[in-house]
Amino acid sequence: MTLPSSPLGEPRLKPTPPALILGSTSRYRRELLARLRLPFECVAPEVDETPLPGEAPAELALRLALAKAHAVAKRHPSAVVIGSDQVADLGGEPLGKPGNHERAVAQLQRMRGHTVVFQTAVAVVRHDTGFAQSSLAQIQVKFRDLSDSDIEAYLRAEQPYDCAGSAKSEGLGIVLLDAIHSDDPTALIGLPLIRTCQLLQAAGLHLLSAPTA
Repeated sequence: MTLPSSPLGEPRLKPTPPALILGSTSRYRRELLARLRLPFECVAPEVDETPLPGEAPAELALRLALAKAHAVAKRHPSAVVIGSDQVADLGGEPLGKPGNHERAVAQLQRMRGHTVVFQTAVAVVRHDTGFAQSSLAQIQVKFRDLSDSDIEAYLRAEQPYDCAGSAKSEGLGIVLLDAIHSDDPTALIGLPLIRTCQLLQAAGLHLLSAPTA
């Protein structure tokens, strides 16, 4: 098979797709993005994740997703960069990653018997074309009325201290829940793949014709 020729008789080469970078070191997001079978690399965004005074959980998640994508895109201006962030929203109060056992216990004790909205934002940025878009997936999660012993057993088994709201639903955390409602089911794990695909396509990536990883 020969490549089509240019007017000067030289074969036209297919344009090389831009590099794809996940602005995250999260193993959960890395595993989710790998489902798309696209070659990508991971780069730490190094962004301050401290909430602003009075900042709503959804606003915080969107701001941080864009900030992470922009931080990496500044270093790789020709790459398509994905940034993402998740904040557990308990009645308007943001709950982030607990970081240790004691804070995880306190989070789950507060969430038991309640519906928590996990605000999961994704942003795609490419600096050399000026492309920057973001989207938000909201996942309503109804927690069981957990006993303290349930909480301890779960935390000792999973140690989900790097998960927003201490909820690792793809693991043993599923037994903590009564129901999950979302139009983008991967969003609860940390990267809403339906919205990610939409943004990548808007940025110019052809997902089903791109080379596989």
